[in-house]
Amino acid sequence: MTKSNTFRKEIRFSGSGGQGLILAGIILARAAALEGYKVTQTQSYGPESRGGSSRADVVISNTEIYFPEAQHFDYLIALTQQAADKYIYDLKDDGLLIIDSGLVKNLGMTINNLVEQELTNICLERLGSVLPMNIVSLSCLVHLSKVVTEKNLEQAIRESLKPSLIDLNLKAMKLGFEIADKSLN
Repeated sequence: MTKSNTFRKEIRFSGSGGQGLILAGIILARAAALEGYKVTQTQSYGPESRGGSSRADVVISNTEIYFPEAQHFDYLIALTQQAADKYIYDLKDDGLLIIDSGLVKNLGMTINNLVEQELTNICLERLGSVLPMNIVSLSCLVHLSKVVTEKNLEQAIRESLKPSLIDLNLKAMKLGFEIADKSLN
């Protein structure tokens, strides 16, 4: 992305507690800061530690950010039916929607830019765990949108996670890139 032109992207990660969406937002915000952008990251979650609603917003810009939360999304990751139902109408007409098609069965409208994969099942089969699904969906978004470089995404992952989790999450990152490439075909 060229920084000489006005640049602003609004991203929402949404689903349920325990899916790692807030961490995904923090990692994306860190990667955007590494790019030299101005960035905000906000989060909201229900009182339950797992299973309640959860969302993280990231706003990335090369100009001042006066409101920190995403309102009209350029990119939306919805990993539950409830999240898709609640936020789909705030996705811009040319926005990109990424869903876990194993968990989101019905979209209330037609979406032109849609990635629908059974992310939970793919993570379980390919990585042996559903825990890095947040990194898979984040990496898919980064690969398709180019909102940050893949190099800075990798650095942000390395800086944000415990050393014992880095290898698994770098595999998840590569899997997200692979899913993105397949969705382009």
